[in-house]
Amino acid sequence: MTEQGEFAAQVAARVRIEVRDHVAHVTLTRGDKMNAVDPAMAEAIVAAGESLRGREDIRAVVLAAEGRAFCAGLDVASFGKFASEDPVARVMPRTHGDANLMQQVCMVWREIEVPVIAAMQGVAFGAGLQLAMGADIRIAHPETNLAIMEAKWGLVPDMGGMVIWPGLIRSDVLRLMTYTAEPVDAAQALSWGLVTQLKDDPLAEAQRIADVIAGKSPSATRGAKRLIALAESGATAAEVLLAESREQAALIGGAHQLEVIAANMAGRAPNFD
Repeated sequence: MTEQGEFAAQVAARVRIEVRDHVAHVTLTRGDKMNAVDPAMAEAIVAAGESLRGREDIRAVVLAAEGRAFCAGLDVASFGKFASEDPVARVMPRTHGDANLMQQVCMVWREIEVPVIAAMQGVAFGAGLQLAMGADIRIAHPETNLAIMEAKWGLVPDMGGMVIWPGLIRSDVLRLMTYTAEPVDAAQALSWGLVTQLKDDPLAEAQRIADVIAGKSPSATRGAKRLIALAESGATAAEVLLAESREQAALIGGAHQLEVIAANMAGRAPNFD
């Protein structure tokens, strides 16, 4: 097998996608390496996310990982070979819209039109934490540890976390975690806003939430995600108010909304198929 063919095989083996009942289950499968992000894993995560964009049959995504850790961060050994390369040439090109490949590992999940729920266990360090930040909702096991780890290696976070963290956590918390690279436990992460809920079985809870979302109006859910993203983007009050009205006008009297009304009146679950 050629080097290119071997790399393609590694990419294919890093992430599994299964779609069941309108929910896409995306699972990191490098559990023996604590799902550390090597170049193949980065390509696989981005490819998985981008493969779900634009799919009308998807109503929610569950992002999870095999093994004892959600993601231990970058696979430092695998990236060591890039040390002799020109760093500007490596990180500055915008290969995925506004992002480079490593930033897209996080940002692609924000670009997916439907809610993404991450289930975390073990550790979510560095690249792993920034990957989780791309999700709309994060469920963690109570014993999960999280860290903005880049300072340990003399680096700054550069995988999209800095786009999202300022909207989730206080500035002093962000600075503390960034400057020290010290892990925090799940309870602390919950109180600081990095985690949505703590559950003994985070994957089961993520799947439950995804199933609930999948039972709601698909068009309303997508509209809500667009609206929240706009509200969080720094748009003016006038822009957000206008967007609220625009999204609502598109929903009222539509097929999905009429089905919700009919289902509520009949005391049954709606059917959007």
